[in-house]
Amino acid sequence: MQLAIGLIIFITTFYLIITEKVPGPIATLLGGLSMALLGIINEHEALNAIGSRLEIILLLVGMMIIVSFVSETGVFQYLALKVAQLVKGEPFPLLVLLAVITAFCSAFLDNVTTLLLMAPVSILLANQLKLDPFPYIMTLIMSANIGGLATLIGDPTQLIIGSEGKIGFNNFMANTAPIAIISMIVLIITVYFMYGRKMVVSRDLKARVMEMDASRSLKNMKLLQESATIFATVIFGFLMNNFIDRGLAIIALSGAVILILITKRDPVEVFKDVGWDTLFFFMGLFMLVQGMEATGLVDIVGHSIIKHTKGNFPLAVSMILWVSALFSSVIGNVANAATVSKIIHFMIPSFKGMNTTTFWWALSMGSLLGGNITLLASATNVVAVSSAAKAGCRITFGKFLKFSFIITVLTLVTANIYLWIRYF
Repeated sequence: MQLAIGLIIFITTFYLIITEKVPGPIATLLGGLSMALLGIINEHEALNAIGSRLEIILLLVGMMIIVSFVSETGVFQYLALKVAQLVKGEPFPLLVLLAVITAFCSAFLDNVTTLLLMAPVSILLANQLKLDPFPYIMTLIMSANIGGLATLIGDPTQLIIGSEGKIGFNNFMANTAPIAIISMIVLIITVYFMYGRKMVVSRDLKARVMEMDASRSLKNMKLLQESATIFATVIFGFLMNNFIDRGLAIIALSGAVILILITKRDPVEVFKDVGWDTLFFFMGLFMLVQGMEATGLVDIVGHSIIKHTKGNFPLAVSMILWVSALFSSVIGNVANAATVSKIIHFMIPSFKGMNTTTFWWALSMGSLLGGNITLLASATNVVAVSSAAKAGCRITFGKFLKFSFIITVLTLVTANIYLWIRYF
């Protein structure tokens, strides 16, 4: 009975999210609170589900504040225009460099924020060159998700995996950054054969781009120096955390507080830029997943994977990769990471003596690369498509899937091969 009620709550929650009948944060909070109100979990378990992952919440708060300061300076727009002029308005090289910048920024900044800044610029440049902005937007979306795979802070999904697997910043860089780079190469080559050969631009249009003044995008040089210094210091702190052991949340919050102090900003105004909707989405999600674990569903799925793999560790790792990608396409990669993390915890004791950390890398790759497959698979996708629509580039669910499907499958196959070669 408990399992049936839990499944109904879980499915209803994601139906509300996918159909957008209820805002995501409200849907997950309703789902999580329903688990507690109907007695599947008690208040202590519900609050502990949030408290045990408080580092994720506070790390996000710190990075959101720092990124909001950086975005004010216009440095993203400046870089995009400089890139266009660097390639002299050549359309496909422009797409490649915009994609690389987006992926790199997404590895160290919030990828939703990165796309909110990069998407309008890419549409502007495509329109200037009289090109269809669709392949530009789609390539940037996929680059953001792939770039988020490279580091612990590249995507909220990574923070969940890092917290559940007790994995540090440097370990992510060493294990997931290589496949992120390889996946970017796969993406760029595939986009070239799909769209790149058809991109032709006249000399007059290229000249128009060369005449644009990139320096006008920079709004506050003093703030740029201050925010860039703090941001660089925070990233250095992340890299050194294995040695100084201060905690990523403490480092990020410290950077945010210092930046508020040196810029003499009103905290009330600064806190308006924090994505509270994202934070409450996670709080509800953590309670919801705790409820699903209490129903025994996680154990059932874990048992099923163990049964079908029959102790074959490489096959089990591959199943985590592909199951994660499939789940991400339906319920979103954040919810997938939170759910499959529990399945991995259940499976680990059955593979004693194996390098079970590989399960976490498979989950990371399945979640982030699988986050490219449908419009609803990642919050990044939804935000970017919404931003594109405001700029006159409408992307439907079907159009998104037609572009993304082949690329996602190719990157997942590449990731599977990477896992086999590196860890077995």
